[in-house]
Amino acid sequence: MQSKVGLRHVILATALTLAPAPAFAIDEALLPRNLSPWGMFLGADIVVKAVMIGLAIASLVTWTVWLAKTIELRRKGTLAVKRTRALEGRMKLAEAAERIGDAHDAVAQLIQSCAKEAELSGGVVDDGLQERVALRLERVEAAMSRQIARGTGVLATIGATAPFVGLFGTVWGIMNSFIGISESHTTSLAVVAPGIAEALLATALGLVAAIPAVVIYNHLVRGIANYRALLGDASAQLMLLVSRQRDHREFRLARAAE
Repeated sequence: MQSKVGLRHVILATALTLAPAPAFAIDEALLPRNLSPWGMFLGADIVVKAVMIGLAIASLVTWTVWLAKTIELRRKGTLAVKRTRALEGRMKLAEAAERIGDAHDAVAQLIQSCAKEAELSGGVVDDGLQERVALRLERVEAAMSRQIARGTGVLATIGATAPFVGLFGTVWGIMNSFIGISESHTTSLAVVAPGIAEALLATALGLVAAIPAVVIYNHLVRGIANYRALLGDASAQLMLLVSRQRDHREFRLARAAE
């Protein structure tokens, strides 16, 4: 009886020794060790790599446009405020044009355009001159607004397309995961996990590129609107200056007639 019990123990121990290891243990051994973002990028398919590189470049462009436009708006806005305040004093149009010289900023171009129209009108300050000056100022404002807004359209494009580009990388990575499952004839986690991780990384990069682009675009749009308001104030000051010169001339003519 004891010999039978001992034989059973031996058979059981042998069976346990020869039994295959659990599936999860094999999967854990086969899983890649480097699942960091850089490691997933290096292990990704060429298409997924191209998507990630494109999204990284788009993010770099976004921050470059933000830095350049922020500096430009601050510099031009400060100069516009300074020149507009100078027009608020008792100043004639010819004097304002002489002060700015050959400057090329927006308010300087408004003053130069206004002075040029007054020169072409032969010094006759009347209602017709005011209308012509208003048309010139409107054209200059539109040109300066287009110039200051240059480069912001790319932010809108990045914000609108980056999530879909990341989604394309996600779909491609998941397709590769299913292809790996089909070729290996197994549903092992070691086959599925890397492709899914790479796919999710592409989606994350798409959001990283899109969200700042949308926020920065909205911020720059508000800054550009404020800059346009400054140009509008400068144009209004110039129209007031022309109107004061016209009224002053009519006052002098009336006094001379008396």
